[in-house]
Amino acid sequence: MPRTNFQELLDAGVHFGHLKRKWNPAMAPYIFMERNGIHIIDLEKTIVKLDEAASAMKHIARSGKKILFVATKKQAKEIVAERVKQVNMPYVTERWPGGMLTNFPTIRKAVKKMGSIDKMASDGTFSNLSKRERLQVTRQRAKLEKNLGSIVDLTRLPSALFIVDVCKEHIAVREAKRLGIPVFAMVDTNSDPTDIEFPVPANDDASKSISLIVSILCQAIEEGLNERKLEKDKEPVQKDRKVIRKELEAKDLPDSVIAALAEEEEEEEEIEADEEAGTEDLETDEEIIAEVERTDEE
Repeated sequence: MPRTNFQELLDAGVHFGHLKRKWNPAMAPYIFMERNGIHIIDLEKTIVKLDEAASAMKHIARSGKKILFVATKKQAKEIVAERVKQVNMPYVTERWPGGMLTNFPTIRKAVKKMGSIDKMASDGTFSNLSKRERLQVTRQRAKLEKNLGSIVDLTRLPSALFIVDVCKEHIAVREAKRLGIPVFAMVDTNSDPTDIEFPVPANDDASKSISLIVSILCQAIEEGLNERKLEKDKEPVQKDRKVIRKELEAKDLPDSVIAALAEEEEEEEEIEADEEAGTEDLETDEEIIAEVERTDEE
């Protein structure tokens, strides 16, 4: 069943593309028609592609991996930050730091620097600094928080990227392609979808359109996370028999019950030992037969 419908997409203005003269020919399969000099996106294809992207994101979230959301456009910043925080995924809404993926260890050092400044403030080292130094460190902390505060929990490279406007975030797309990271993206009629693994043809300029697409994908991620949580809860807690026996002894059970359990353990150990001995005997027999055959040939 589709996650959205034609009317919902239409109301959000997802079908509006760019001017005809600004189009990218690679987007031709996703364009329905041209009206008053503006291209109209085929919403039937948008529904199909959106479902594909949502199911793939759900699978990634279910496996416990991270998806990095990238949206530095003015109209997308607040929408993405607010919605993505709810599903606890990393995001970039300020300037994309060049080399964030290809030079990830350096970015991690900058994030750790932020942590060390916080530690200085808490253990009293901060008060030993001069007023000028304190001001410099505070400004540095504020700058790091603004640019990298949303990726503090990203301890390793993300498993996928979601991008709003691939033309504006072309550096992020190139870095992801270089590292083989799959890219999910909203592609407008002026975008090139050839480098995008999961393109969602949609209007990437209207805030309503961005809000609808991001909400649907975040909902899919939330479903994946909930399924992962349920699977973890269902997993039986496997304990060794010896641990169980110790617990039973602590509960003051009758000695006969504890003795029966001990006998079962001894029998299992004996069976395992016999099986191992049997395999060893077979191996030695095979070695003897092979040696006899060699001597006969000689």
